[in-house]
Amino acid sequence: MSDARRAARAFGLRAETLATFWLRAQLFTILDRNYRVQGGEIDIVAQRGHLIVFVEVKARADLETAALAITPQKQRRIQRAVHHWLARHPRSTGCALRADAILIAPGQLPRRIAGVFDLSIG
Repeated sequence: MSDARRAARAFGLRAETLATFWLRAQLFTILDRNYRVQGGEIDIVAQRGHLIVFVEVKARADLETAALAITPQKQRRIQRAVHHWLARHPRSTGCALRADAILIAPGQLPRRIAGVFDLSIG
C-alpha cells in the first residue's frame, strides 16, 4: 500500500471515529461499525429510541466534495448491506429506518444529512 493510500485510509478511520463520537453526543447508541457483506458496507449503524440510522461517513478536503462522493453506485452498495444487516438483526423490526451521511472536512464542523437517500432496493 502506498503512503498516500495509507494516509487516506487513516484520514477516513479518524473521520469515522469522529462521527461515532458526534452521534453519541446526539444520544445515539452505536450498534455496529464497518459492517461488511459481499457487495456492500455500512460505516456506522446507530439507534436512538425507535430510529435506526445507517450512516455513511465521507471525509474529503471540503464538505461539498464529500457530499458528491455518495454516488448512486455507493448508495446501492449501502442498500445491499442494510438489507443484509436488517435480516440478521430481527430486533430492528418495527423501528423507523433512515440513511444518513456525516460529512467531514478539515477545519469544519461535521455536517449530518438526515435521509440522504432511500434505503429501498429497486
